[in-house]
Formats: sequence, C-alpha cells, structure tokens
Amino acid sequence: MNLGDETHHPAAALSPSEMERLLTEATNPEEDTVAVQTAPPAAEPEKNTLQPYDFRNPMLLAPGELRKLRLHQEEFANALGARLSLYLRLEFSLKLTGFQTVAYGKLAQSWSNPSHLTLFKIEPLRGVSILEIPPPLGLSIVDRLMGGPGQAPDSAREMSEIENALLEQAVQLILGEWCSHWSKMKELKPVLLGCETNGKFIQTALPETMMLVIAMEARIGTCVGQLQIGFPYSTLETLIRQLTKGAGTPADAPPLPATKPPCKWNPCFDDVCIPLVAEWQGIELTARDILALRVGDVLPIKEKCTQEVKVRLADHLKFNGRLGTVAGNWAVELTQVINR
Repeated sequence: MNLGDETHHPAAALSPSEMERLLTEATNPEEDTVAVQTAPPAAEPEKNTLQPYDFRNPMLLAPGELRKLRLHQEEFANALGARLSLYLRLEFSLKLTGFQTVAYGKLAQSWSNPSHLTLFKIEPLRGVSILEIPPPLGLSIVDRLMGGPGQAPDSAREMSEIENALLEQAVQLILGEWCSHWSKMKELKPVLLGCETNGKFIQTALPETMMLVIAMEARIGTCVGQLQIGFPYSTLETLIRQLTKGAGTPADAPPLPATKPPCKWNPCFDDVCIPLVAEWQGIELTARDILALRVGDVLPIKEKCTQEVKVRLADHLKFNGRLGTVAGNWAVELTQVINR
C-alpha cells in the first residue's frame, strides 16, 4: 500500500457544500463573533419575585418598637444582676442574649430536660408565663443561700423540696424586679402557681400561641447558665404599646389635684416640746375591782380597741391610729387626720 492511495481515499475528500461553508467562514470571520455577542442573555430573576414567609415565627413588633422594648429589658437585666448580687452577697452577672417572639410549641422544645420551670401569673394581667432556670444554676443559687460558695454539684440531679423552697425566694425576687420595671405603666404583682421539672407535662397555651421570650446569660462563680422568661404576647400587648409610644403614665390617668403651697416653717419652734398621748377606751372596771388589782394581774383588751387608738397633741385630738409593734417596741400607726 502506498501513500498516494491514502491521500486520495474517497472518505477523506470534502463535499462541495462543506468546501463552500469553509470558504464563507474564511472570508467573513466577524459574523461568528457577532452571532456570539448577539445571543440572547440568560433570563434574570424578576425583582418582584415573592419570597417565602415563615408564619410559624412571625415578628409582631416593628423594628423601632422592638429596639425600644429591648433597651427596656436590658435595663431590667442590669438592675436584676445588681439586686441578685446584693441578695446573694456574691457577684451575679446577667446579660441579655435573646429577645424574640416564638410559638409556644417551639419554646417548649427549647427547654432542657430536666429543668426548673416556674409557672406564674402577673396580676392583674391574664395568661400564664414560665420562667426556666437550668438545674446547675438553680443549685448554685441554693448553695449560696445555704452559706456555700455558690457552686453546683458535679453530678446533675433534681432539687429536693427544701432546695425548691429556697430557690423560690430568688424566683420571687426576679419576678418582682421585672414587675417594678413596668410600674410607670401599671402596678403589677407576680403570683407563683407551681413548678415542674419536665416541660412535656406543661400545657399552659396552645402550640401556636405567640410567646415573648427573654433570654439572659447568668454567671455566678464558675457556673454559667441561661435564664428564659416566656410571656404570652397578648398578655403584654397593652404594656408594650404604652412603652413604645413613650407614655410614662396610662392615658386614662386622672390629672393630679392642685396642692396648696406649704406654709413657711418658723425655725423658732424647732426645740419646742409638745406632749403626745395615745389612748383608747373600752375597758370598764368597778371600784372594787380596781382596788383589788395587784402587780402581775392581766387586763384583757378587746381587739377592736387596738384599732381605735386616739392620738392627742397636748390636749387636742389630732389623729386616729391602730396599735402595733416595731422592732420589739409598742407603736401606733397613724391612719387618719382629725380636722376640727
């Protein structure tokens, strides 16, 4: 076989149409480039494309309202940390780490097991709220209340009834401090309903009920844990609206009555002594019984008499009061001014 046969093999020859195409491309090289440049671009996504929204975790507050409420709760966390430090006589630091609205079902899934869950109400508001304290943190607080250094045991365990009773004092302090931070809007009072160690046995609201959750990182000694307080959003909605509108007092609060300017005090009377006498009536004895009185005899006093004590300044009757004791001493609490 020779090379001439391979070169002129019919399979290697070009057809007339193929040769015409190659000549056209050689004479017009720009057409292919233009064709590439004018190719339609890939379809871009529309700017107004709908985005998915998670209805299971909606944000019920506007950004401005959320910012103001968060600052209010940061002040609460700082004040509570200082108060717990004084109460325990040991540094107790608190830092706000979370503030959001979540469904009750999702909140229940976040509770550790076991945990210390306190159910409470805020009078006069409706709804049941929940305070979660991790057992190591709760045991550290109890250890400090019992005179220890404030350290949790090495092994995890549930609290005894005595330890629960001691921790309840700290819970009252936490909730009382939270209520005091709303005193400008409304007078609130916490009422404890009970405690539980397993969140599966708690059903205070429907799973889809929206809860306002405050999370704080707590540190006492070497123990670090996270406190969580969950409130039904509907319970606090009115208070939140008042706070975010900048209302320091309720809108329906009556105006304060005008007061008369106080009279100017004459310092010449600073050292004048005036006799003050507290007296009450109700005991009647015959002359014979009075003559028979001896040291050590007991005279019964009706309870009603202790609530109707008259206080005189010199010979003038000025106040009504009731009998009591202060620091082991007898005392009279003034209850009414007598104007004559």
